[in-house]
Amino acid sequence: MIKVYYIKYRGKIWGKILITGASGNVGQYVAKYALQNGDNVIVAARNIEKLTLLFGQEVNKVKFDFADTTTFEPALENVDRVFLMRPPYMGDYHDLIPFIEAVKQHHIKLICFLSLMGIEHNPIPPHYKIEKEIKHLHIPYSFIRPSFFMQNISGVHALEIKNFNRIIVPVGNVLTSFIDTEDIGKFSARILHEPMNFQNTAYEITGPEAIGYNKVAKIMSEELHRSIIYPKLNSRVVQRYWTEIRGLDKKYVKVMGMLYFMTRRGLAKRTSSTYYQVMGEEPTNFRQFVKKHLRSWQ
Repeated sequence: MIKVYYIKYRGKIWGKILITGASGNVGQYVAKYALQNGDNVIVAARNIEKLTLLFGQEVNKVKFDFADTTTFEPALENVDRVFLMRPPYMGDYHDLIPFIEAVKQHHIKLICFLSLMGIEHNPIPPHYKIEKEIKHLHIPYSFIRPSFFMQNISGVHALEIKNFNRIIVPVGNVLTSFIDTEDIGKFSARILHEPMNFQNTAYEITGPEAIGYNKVAKIMSEELHRSIIYPKLNSRVVQRYWTEIRGLDKKYVKVMGMLYFMTRRGLAKRTSSTYYQVMGEEPTNFRQFVKKHLRSWQ
């Protein structure tokens, strides 16, 4: 059981939260719940127009690009907490090192890094080395290690479900403890709201149950009122399909392939009660998620 130790403070002593990837699946929810918590938030992304559409005119926004070091200092001004998310298109951990080093110079109270479930035992994905670098630089951290995003089903895999009633994922009958990215965002915002209470921690968070893609197809069939199937496909065939037919970026496909390799090894089937212990509520289950996002596949 996880123990959370609270330290009392007189008044608010921390400043702003910089949220990288704020226009993405997780980042937008981190921002949403950080704002609800009353925190001073700066949302960051390469596309300011998209940030404006998501958050309106009143939320502080900054143009930010991990590949452009000139965007670091304006983004980090008066910031004492950072939500760090590796962009899907960046498969090389070296690409994030300059920003992490810039964070070090700002004496941050907490960097909340969105990592991967089971990453402490798997040095292949870039998240492993990113965690190591943050520790090496002695930056106070909290590593959020979620299981597979439910939003992968409503995002990158939605095209096949919507148009061909098929789920194209190369994991066979292995179970996955899917988690809703909104729950990840809410959880991360809680960590960032109380930075001194969560320094140098790592949390593995999952949904309430582990299910196979056959059950995913069954639930979606019931909620969409049409037959969704899950064909068993070889991982190489699927990766060729993603690259040659779908036209997905090769670096993105490589990272996705590594993640599904981890799933096939059974590293995504564990469930944890961490979310409930920290948040005091149950995470979203897969049927609830499908009901909430029906339009993604209609």
